[in-house]
Amino acid sequence: MAGQRVAQHLFRAALTRLRRRQRPGRTEPTAGALTGSPHPWSRALGLTTIAVVGAWLGLLIVGSVETSVGPMNTSMALRPDLTGGTKITVSPLGSLEIESHSAPVRLDVRVDRLDPIRSRALVERPERLSGLEKEVARDVAGGTSELALRSCAAVVAGATALGLAVYRRPRRALAAGGLALGMLVVSGVTAAVTWNPKSVLEPKFSGLLTSAPSLVGDARSIVTDFDVYQQELARLVTNVTKLYDATSNLPTYQPNPLTMRVLHVSDIHLNPASWRIIGTLVEQYGIDVIIDSGDTMDHGTSAENVFLDPIADLGAPYVWVRGNHDSRITQRYLTKFKNVRVLDEGRAVTVAGLRIAGSGDPQFTPDRSVQAEGDPAERMMGIRLASALRDQARAGTPVDIAVAHNPVAARETDGTVPLVLAGHVHRRVNEVLKHGTRLKIEGSTGGGGLRALQNDKPEKIRASVLYLDRTSRRLQAWDEITLGGLGLATAEVSRHIPEENTRRATRSPSPPPPSRSPVP
Repeated sequence: MAGQRVAQHLFRAALTRLRRRQRPGRTEPTAGALTGSPHPWSRALGLTTIAVVGAWLGLLIVGSVETSVGPMNTSMALRPDLTGGTKITVSPLGSLEIESHSAPVRLDVRVDRLDPIRSRALVERPERLSGLEKEVARDVAGGTSELALRSCAAVVAGATALGLAVYRRPRRALAAGGLALGMLVVSGVTAAVTWNPKSVLEPKFSGLLTSAPSLVGDARSIVTDFDVYQQELARLVTNVTKLYDATSNLPTYQPNPLTMRVLHVSDIHLNPASWRIIGTLVEQYGIDVIIDSGDTMDHGTSAENVFLDPIADLGAPYVWVRGNHDSRITQRYLTKFKNVRVLDEGRAVTVAGLRIAGSGDPQFTPDRSVQAEGDPAERMMGIRLASALRDQARAGTPVDIAVAHNPVAARETDGTVPLVLAGHVHRRVNEVLKHGTRLKIEGSTGGGGLRALQNDKPEKIRASVLYLDRTSRRLQAWDEITLGGLGLATAEVSRHIPEENTRRATRSPSPPPPSRSPVP
């Protein structure tokens, strides 16, 4: 965008200069009148400069095309570059560069988003998956052909316009346009001659994609087994969409004024599918408040912040504590949302009639410049949180639910609060501590995020709906929702009742699903 603004500014300056020279009665001596006819080499150098600059300006302003490649919407553009190559940008994850050719032009490809209509069509008609490779090939061929035509028109228009503004002679301007077109054609031929198909074996990653080689495996095996990967990718697209369908059909419960519903999520780890799942659960269950016990991010960088934007549209208040993968940058960004309550240093808030307090994780492990202090730091944070909970009780505003990311810290609140929520370990734990506080640890609502690719088996997506009595604000029951992770399309809901409430607790206001043994 900055390059386009500079190009537009240069064009306006050149046109202004042309208008001034064309004012009636105004004449200016030409360069030839002052110094004699310029040397042919000087004229050639000047024409070449005009052609190069004009072609560059044309490519910046109008030299890009938007096209669909399979179910993805992409933007393609040619950019002047001495080393050539191809750059693929996948926002907000980063980019990868491939030394695909040696020519003074670079191919830029930006993946904008997944087309929901075309993705849905693949799911509804699975027979199309067999032709997905040919469809992608056609789309790429069509996109590059359109890009070639657009680029030719852009360099000719840019160089001709700039030549006309400088020389004020149509023939010289057309010569600049023709020269620009010739240089583009030569660049294209050079790129074709120097094309290196093996360059995809050694891509250069930047941004969050720097971890891609360790996550997706050796690039050589991907190229060798391309057909297998293609089939698995197509199956993944199908299963993810089926997963969304499964969440839309989860059991619905009728509202009951005596029951408050809390959705506990944790360890989303930058998985964009989580927001759709959470939004569906909020709608299906009539959730009063969402509590996120941290690790929403993976690296805590400002580039990741855009991932958090869907929180504003989830349809429920969102209470959040910082995890060890969430930075202070993440925390500051979340404070801008009207429906978000950020808890730290034992801060307490009242949301939907519940008093909730929490503290962010004291450690930020992606920062390798600082040595992690481990469990001692977590215990100290838990002790401070327990002290804040006691202060709240003495002030006459006792806390109903405490939140910490690490279970080590959460355990320190035993005896100061009825219920404490945590995450971090990517598995569910339900335990009544020594002094009566119930500790509930949630699994990963993001299925481990990108980390799931490191496991032999896909990590499942987990969340829980907690039912609390509106008068006593005590836990009456909870539903554990478990969804299949990457490559799996399953959905399971199980009802659990605390042992101490088995005889006297008010059940959630609808016929329960098939009974299961209570979790101790």
